[in-house]
Amino acid sequence: MSTPEPDQRAGELVVVTGMTGAGRSTAAKELEDLGYFVVDNLPPSLLPDIVHLVNEDSGTDQPIAVVVDVRSGAFFETLRANIEQKAISRRTTLLFLEADDDVLVRRQDAARRPHPLQEGGRLLDGLQRERVVLAPLRGTADVLVDTSNLNVHQLASKIAEHFGTPEAMTLKITVVSFGFKYGIPVDADFMADMRFLPNPYWEPDLRAMNGTDPDVSDYVITRPDAQQFIDQFVPVIATAAAGYLREGKRFLTVAIGCTGGKHRSVAMSEAVAARLREQGYDARAQHRDLGNE
Repeated sequence: MSTPEPDQRAGELVVVTGMTGAGRSTAAKELEDLGYFVVDNLPPSLLPDIVHLVNEDSGTDQPIAVVVDVRSGAFFETLRANIEQKAISRRTTLLFLEADDDVLVRRQDAARRPHPLQEGGRLLDGLQRERVVLAPLRGTADVLVDTSNLNVHQLASKIAEHFGTPEAMTLKITVVSFGFKYGIPVDADFMADMRFLPNPYWEPDLRAMNGTDPDVSDYVITRPDAQQFIDQFVPVIATAAAGYLREGKRFLTVAIGCTGGKHRSVAMSEAVAARLREQGYDARAQHRDLGNE
């Protein structure tokens, strides 16, 4: 058995900063999706306290990301000092986001929010003041990302490239069986109805069993129309999966229903999840309504 590669994020502290409108919130959300403990708009003087609390609560391997901007005022110099003096007891990565002035102006206008350093003047005045304040940090950044020509999905992908592990960046597919009489799962991205298949409920020997039992599973999935459904449905999911990953979505829920969520939907959910795993996807079956009958 091969030894698993160590998680390169273990124990890392990512400090996210940069220009207002350059995408700090998008970066923070992506880091959170990648498993980081994220704190937004943290006064830098509290960094050691946050690290200590996370160490105590989640262990020293839990990666942390903090978002710091010029709203922190005088605390901003503390951030520089902490990073330069290695005052934080973790490996620290400084992520700096920037963009061209015309792009930042357009984004701020769209957000209808004033710049924190605008001080009643023009938005460009606030941006220039911010560039001066941030210049020392920009010069020492470990990762610098220009978001001028990136949309939110492209920026999320950039962050994932730098900070994600292969496991964190894969799409996780959950195939959920359900019974229509109990309601449709509200979080489903795709839904399929198995009521076109014969119902094992009407077979006395199978009625008390469920779709995880081999006899019921064979009764359902060995039928030609069930196999045809799997053959045609799984490629649809695979096509969507590629697009979801490209757009930064890493969780996909497929709901497969029958009348009671006990026989047909359970067997077909297991079969669809197994076919997806055969094709290399991280897929698992869940059975929402087993036990409700």
